[in-house]
Amino acid sequence: MSRKSGRRLGGFLFVLLLIAAGVGAYLWQRYTSFADAPLAGLEPGESLVVERGDSLPVIVRKLREAGVREGDLVEWRALARHLGAAGKLQVGEYALEPGTSPRDLLIAMRDGKVVRRRFTIVEGWNIRELRAALGRSKDLRQETTALDDAALMKALGHPGQHPEGRFLPETYLFTRGDSDLDVLKRAHESMEKALAAAWERRVPDSVLKTPDEMLVLASIVEKETGIAEERPRIAGLFERRLQIGMRLQTDPTVIYGLGTNYDGNLRKIHLTTDTPYNTYTRTGLPPTPIAMPGTDALQAVARPQRGEELFFVAVGDGSGRHLFARTLAEHEANVQRYLQKYRAARAAESAAGSKTQERQ
Repeated sequence: MSRKSGRRLGGFLFVLLLIAAGVGAYLWQRYTSFADAPLAGLEPGESLVVERGDSLPVIVRKLREAGVREGDLVEWRALARHLGAAGKLQVGEYALEPGTSPRDLLIAMRDGKVVRRRFTIVEGWNIRELRAALGRSKDLRQETTALDDAALMKALGHPGQHPEGRFLPETYLFTRGDSDLDVLKRAHESMEKALAAAWERRVPDSVLKTPDEMLVLASIVEKETGIAEERPRIAGLFERRLQIGMRLQTDPTVIYGLGTNYDGNLRKIHLTTDTPYNTYTRTGLPPTPIAMPGTDALQAVARPQRGEELFFVAVGDGSGRHLFARTLAEHEANVQRYLQKYRAARAAESAAGSKTQERQ
């Protein structure tokens, strides 16, 4: 080959290299722009469900159905290979929030960063309220709807156990495909652990003989007050009543015994009508818990406040706080203070209602 021909070939190859470099730069820019640009058309709360057996083409089709138009299949495959996600996309539900890029989504699917939803068991709920809340959850598979309480406890692996008070109030995370039974299993296990921890911390001279008795008393404390610092005080008061054989005389147990017959108004006849849960007519603890106690109520019963108080009544100012007394005479004086505040509040409400009617 002549020197002149060699120069021509070299120039031709140089041009080819320039073209190849330009094409490569264009493709790399297009690739990076696709990989990191936010997916358009996404609304808050949208998600992508990857099911068992879904391939990348199926996932891209689902994205198209959700309104995502960015990237062709070649680009999605190239990005998946680059991220080590090819063939490793995990089953589950993934967030498609505004601002999500293809890179974000593939990394999430590669690492199994699925959407986690929440279900909260509220302190003081009873089993009816808990089951009703589970039934309203649209994100949980419903497996317990047709089960009565006995069948439910059998399904949880605790046949014969009363369900009241057995599920720890807290927020539980779950993923798509989980059921109401899954949440209840975790809540039951959490309550067993919390109860065992509280039982281990109990005072040596506790009047309570078993963890189940602790659970019952904690449920009463839970229903009597929502004020954290009052719980040990009320727990100590009930413990002293149990020690001397005095009836607990606590309204929440009576209300629980009325069940669905309770209309929101506790009457004198309710306090004098005997049921297994009426602590005005029976001494000792009721046969089961009356609600789901939280860890604070359990710990309060484990370490009740020392003292001599045997009585308490609501302050009556809407704060939820109570007045405590050592003697019946002190208690009756506190009751009179409560009644005065209650009547004054009712009178003010009535006056306000009359003024509203006059304006109308």
